[in-house]
Amino acid sequence: MATTVWRPRVRIAVPDIDGTDVDENRRDELTVRGTKRKRAPKHYGPCEHGVKPRSRCKACSGCPHGRERCYCKECGGKGICEHGRRRSRCKECGGAGICEHGRRRTTCKECGGSQICEHGRQRSKCKECGGGSICEHGRVRSRCKECGGASICEHGRHRYACKECGGSSFCEHGRERSKCKECGGSSFCEHGRQRSKCKDCHAAKQ
Repeated sequence: MATTVWRPRVRIAVPDIDGTDVDENRRDELTVRGTKRKRAPKHYGPCEHGVKPRSRCKACSGCPHGRERCYCKECGGKGICEHGRRRSRCKECGGAGICEHGRRRTTCKECGGSQICEHGRQRSKCKECGGGSICEHGRVRSRCKECGGASICEHGRHRYACKECGGSSFCEHGRERSKCKECGGSSFCEHGRQRSKCKDCHAAKQ
């Protein structure tokens, strides 16, 4: 005669086998509570690399390019929109991170963004607030030559203002973009002269 063991919504027939030791207490326990798969305890703290939450750790869950997988263009992350930007920060996509003034919500003074301090500056770049982006020399860390900031090129200039590095402030004609007449630089007035040296513009202001 076969013995039955009851589990939640499962009935398994267990035949009696001569010469086997049956733990009656274990059998009763299985009948009452059933057997459950053991799971690893939940992990609420930072990962072994000190990043919290674990999903933002590039080493634990990052892509082969060293970025968060959802924000990696090469991996086709879901956080990247069709314009090649973060979906939440894209104006054309109407990202949730863009406010009604067309700026990032966190850095908009009019919206009272969370990154704006009481002095009306970005909190990380405010000396009085002891912003994290301010180095020991009192400058923005990325633009400090003595600290070897990331914005300083190998020629000792700001990367965007270095012609040899192809800085973004230089146009296709090899001039500073703001001072190029062909590109319609902002330094030129409606009279086709440099705004600071235009007599007509100065006369209109007086």
